Amino acid sequence: MGRHGTIAGRKAAQDSKRAAVFTKYARAITVAAKSGGDPEYNAALRVAIEKAKGISMPNENINRAIKKGTGELAGETYEEMSFEGYGAAGVAVIVNALTDNKNRTASAVRSTLDKYGGNLGTQGCVSYMFSQKGVIFIEKTEAISEDALMEKALEAGAEDIVIHDDSFEIQTEPAEYNSVHGALTDAGYIIAESDMEYLPSMEAFPSNEQDIKNLKKMIDVLDDNDDVQKVYTNSGIDLYEA
Repeated sequence: MGRHGTIAGRKAAQDSKRAAVFTKYARAITVAAKSGGDPEYNAALRVAIEKAKGISMPNENINRAIKKGTGELAGETYEEMSFEGYGAAGVAVIVNALTDNKNRTASAVRSTLDKYGGNLGTQGCVSYMFSQKGVIFIEKTEAISEDALMEKALEAGAEDIVIHDDSFEIQTEPAEYNSVHGALTDAGYIIAESDMEYLPSMEAFPSNEQDIKNLKKMIDVLDDNDDVQKVYTNSGIDLYEA
């Protein structure tokens, strides 16, 4: 499944860092809840809650994160930040973060890229190599008809469907993401993973073994940072593979 890895592989990586993932998802729920605490009327919150439940986050944690976002509970104020730069072998990197301390987060991202053979760049230096898309994964099962799924997704406004060994990847324009996600859920499909992603329009294929090790370690360290929500690269090889 290329740079995405398999669903099982990504979930195994999440499971190994469950506490850190809980923290990241709780922050995402808190930020989404600022626009309203009822997921029925707040699509971003509904998706954030579904993702949290997908990793078995306790309802208590989810409800507490919502209340922080709506102001019912005191809590930190998180701001969104985005960083662009390069990893080893010139691989383009975008790092999205939610933080309560911009200086701390910027310093951590910069030092991590520097340490593993890359460098932090200016806004816009690599984002032109990516397109923002809604991405929805549905695990393949014998009960799912490929034709029926494609028909439902395209009817709801999906832009493209990519068939992987273990999943269907439905891609949408950002404006259509919530409606496609909702239509598939309403139709009874189980969403394995979904989010707004940066998909590369041009890929890099690092071949040097040390560069690949540095890229994997860079991503691992960034993923361990509570402030970092997502790391995107234009690597054409799977950097999450062990």
